[in-house]
Amino acid sequence: MALAIFDLDKTLIGGDSDFLWGEFMSEIGAVDPNSYQKKNQYFFDEYAKGRLDINEYLEFCLEPLSQNSMSTLNAWHQDFMQQKIQPIILPKAQAVVDKHKAKGDRVLVITATNRFVTAPIVTQYGIDDLLATEPEVKEGRYTGRVEGEPCFQKGKISHLNQWLSETGESLEGAYFYSDSHNDLPMLELVDHPIVVHGDEILQSIAKERNWPSLDWH
Repeated sequence: MALAIFDLDKTLIGGDSDFLWGEFMSEIGAVDPNSYQKKNQYFFDEYAKGRLDINEYLEFCLEPLSQNSMSTLNAWHQDFMQQKIQPIILPKAQAVVDKHKAKGDRVLVITATNRFVTAPIVTQYGIDDLLATEPEVKEGRYTGRVEGEPCFQKGKISHLNQWLSETGESLEGAYFYSDSHNDLPMLELVDHPIVVHGDEILQSIAKERNWPSLDWH
């Protein structure tokens, strides 16, 4: 029995849930479509280049959560799941998750995307454990701020170490599946780093280090 850790966006699913949520919010008129989509694309491109200012991005993407009630957001998220997420659920990814669970491995998703967007997606894959960027909630509403450290790059390791301490789990024999060179610190941490739909930088690193490289599309 070991930990099987998965990144979410472009790994377990065939797209980026945070980017798609921004697209969805623009399409339903919850934000100004022109300005929001332009900034959403800008941050998406910065992430791909490995130079995303995570705090600037979170200020941008969490603001719309603070402007709407939980009931409204949850209703929107149900539509978002149907329109944007269901088409990019990957059966081959689900099969790998199920295989780990059948072996008795504990499955964990760790993602920079915030918990509001990601929790229902992770639940759909039958995964109970999720580490994500935590949007702050006060008096039943999102504040637009982050609670604690963003779960991004080395922040993923901080979140993971705290979770390991709380659960008593170990990284001995652990797997980590990811698509992004932004996750290199995590990939270097585990015994079994596995690249899935790797970006150009990560594909090159995987080749140099003889890491497995998979495609679940």
